[in-house]
Amino acid sequence: MKKHAIFFLLMLMICFSGIVGLGAQGIDLPEPRFNPSVQETVRQAVTVSPGTPAAEYLWSLNPGDAAQPMDFSSVAVLAAVGSSDALLPRDIRNNQYFRESVRLRDLAKEAFDYGDYDSSATYAIESQRYARLSDEYVALQLKIRETDTAIGKARDRIAWAVSRGIDRAYPGQFGEAQGSYDEAVSLRGEEQWDPAIAAAQRVLYILADSSERLPLPAQYTVRTWRTERDCLWNIAGYSWVYADPFQWQRLYEANKAKMPEANNPDLIHPGTILDIPSIRGEVRQGMWLAGRSYNPLPPK
Repeated sequence: MKKHAIFFLLMLMICFSGIVGLGAQGIDLPEPRFNPSVQETVRQAVTVSPGTPAAEYLWSLNPGDAAQPMDFSSVAVLAAVGSSDALLPRDIRNNQYFRESVRLRDLAKEAFDYGDYDSSATYAIESQRYARLSDEYVALQLKIRETDTAIGKARDRIAWAVSRGIDRAYPGQFGEAQGSYDEAVSLRGEEQWDPAIAAAQRVLYILADSSERLPLPAQYTVRTWRTERDCLWNIAGYSWVYADPFQWQRLYEANKAKMPEANNPDLIHPGTILDIPSIRGEVRQGMWLAGRSYNPLPPK
């Protein structure tokens, strides 16, 4: 008898407090304002199949009589389909829109169980709307992450180029890369994600082969006249020296003390190690190596 009395009191409390209060705990967003709907909306809801977006997973209904119970997906399933990327961080997958869609789904279920089909349909519609907002939010966060990753790689490549002296050795090439990086940052600020990614990727392309071709040699070992025709004129004309034979005097002045006759630039011996001074601020390092691919000296 006492149990029946308690149940009767609970029913009175439900009538006075209203069905909405049953699921009001844990609200993350303000209570949405609903448009009027009818019981027919509940009966027309479609059961979805795996592979559809999270918005379509939120709740499903066995078609037919509205009095038939609805088959609601579990919270675990909802969390799993919040994004197609299983490695997506929880704070993105379990975002505020997704949590609100789950809350509204639970309200729809409670309203349906109590026979309030109008409220159930309204909550269900809003639940799906918030789920779609969650899908859009997740897609946006993924695009932002892709953009930031591309810009980060471009920034690291720029820093690497500076550490290797590429900015000084090849100012034109480096300037183009720096310009693309600045463009990527600017486009990101304008929320133009794909153009920003493309600009960041251009940085990597521009500086892609620099690691194997830089820096230019700082020294050269003289070879024979008979085989290589080595003389100061020809050496200065090599593309990785000065690409200009008229610059032979620079080599002569820098290596005069090493010459067999200091006052005779025409006489050099094979095996002599010549220093190659920088002519335009380019970075030079190490001995010239036969067979290594060097970029030519940048034009004036």
